[in-house]
Parts: sequence; structure tokens; C-alpha cells
Amino acid sequence: MVWMNPARKRTVRLVVALSAAVVLASALIYTSFSAASPALSPSQLVRQAQPGRSYQLTGKVVDGSVRHVGNTLDFSVADRAGATTIPVAYTGTVPDPFREGREVIVTVDKQDGRFVGERDSLITKCPSKYKAAPAGEKQNY
Repeated sequence: MVWMNPARKRTVRLVVALSAAVVLASALIYTSFSAASPALSPSQLVRQAQPGRSYQLTGKVVDGSVRHVGNTLDFSVADRAGATTIPVAYTGTVPDPFREGREVIVTVDKQDGRFVGERDSLITKCPSKYKAAPAGEKQNY
């Protein structure tokens, strides 16, 4: 049986532990970036959407567009400027602050020419408590 010097044994353990940490951190970073999809506005989504791919749609819920049809929540999402709207059919959990005029993010995919929300992917953005200063007024940060 070969006995290893205690100092060398600690060094080997440290190298093994650090190597494992680097490999795990690299795997975490890779999966985070490879799975990320940018949030698209309705006008961007109309131009880029391909069937079979998921996209994060962000925009404002259009006034008068929210309807419940069975277990499905139908609503439309518009650009901030309101130029383009996309109807969405969504099933799943609906956040309490969800309402018309509120900004949302929902993961959708294009199925048979329409956008279907991924189950339980609806997120309501918090309204900003900061408002733009009137023209000519200095903003403090």
C-alpha cells in the first residue's frame, strides 16, 4: 500500500474540487444562454415567427380583447405604440394583476396560423413607479 503525503493529498482534493466547480459552472452558463429567447414585440413576432418554435411575446393587453372561452383565455397583445396586435389563446395560471392595458410577457408558438400561449407562462409586468420627467425638467438619479 502506498501512503500519500497529507499536503499532497489536500492539493489533489483541491484541484479535483475546483475542476468539478468549473465544469458545473460552464454547464450552467451554457444552458442558460442556449435556452434563452429574446422577448419580441408583436410587430417583431409577426415578421419572425416560424411554426414549431417558441417565442416570448411582450406588449400591452388590448382593451376589450380579454374573453374566457371554457378553460382558454383569449386576449390580444399590442405594441406600445399600438400599431400591431396579436391574438393569443392561453391556458394555465393567470396572475392576479393581469388586466387590460397591462404589460405582459407570454411564451407563444405559432400553431395553424395562430399564436397559442404555453401553459403557465403568462407573466404580468409591474407598472413602473417612475415616470418620464416633463421636457426641460432635470432628472435626479
